[in-house]
Amino acid sequence: MNINDYILTEINPLRLKSTIQSAKKLFKNFPLTHFPVIDENKLVGSFAEDDIQIIEHEKGELMSYTHLLSSFFADEKATVLELLKIFADNDTNIIPVLDEQKNYVGYYDLRDVLDVFSTSPFMIEESETLIVKKLENDFSMSTIAQIVEANNGKLLGAYISEKKEDFVEITLKLVSNDINEIMQTFRRYNYEIVSTHENDIYLEDLKNRSEYLQKYLEM
Repeated sequence: MNINDYILTEINPLRLKSTIQSAKKLFKNFPLTHFPVIDENKLVGSFAEDDIQIIEHEKGELMSYTHLLSSFFADEKATVLELLKIFADNDTNIIPVLDEQKNYVGYYDLRDVLDVFSTSPFMIEESETLIVKKLENDFSMSTIAQIVEANNGKLLGAYISEKKEDFVEITLKLVSNDINEIMQTFRRYNYEIVSTHENDIYLEDLKNRSEYLQKYLEM
């Protein structure tokens, strides 16, 4: 599905000559955190609902409050992941969209983009989720892919899900008939397995050894 199919034009953008009252009415009628303001079809910025609501002079024009504008947007070539980052970075549920000439063409709604992401093969294809951990300077995406594929697995995708001190955690979505072999290979390459999995041979072995040692000590 082409993400551009989800560019919306249902709500007309605000303009610098729009009044505070009209902006408040827009936010009252639609569940939006921000809304774009244009001038001659060029994006000036986006007003946050929180900022609009505290302005008491409702007959005043938006141009008097341009210092409150936030500057964020996406171009027509933006990917779903790029859009999700813009949504998160700006704590917004709407993103203005510009064409190559920087003209305003519409906006993305967070709900639509999340729907596209949640129905992508990456999310819906039946798979295993494996989280591995290693020093940031030592891990390699190419090595990760090789480990999965060398054990007859199929890597659907991978991303750095956590970064703490000198370590990173990498979340993998993969298809495999024997994830144990993949986990054992990761361990041989000094990757720590963070996620828990049923029938993990390595952990079962550690558990059995621990139980045996405990029994021995109790003799």
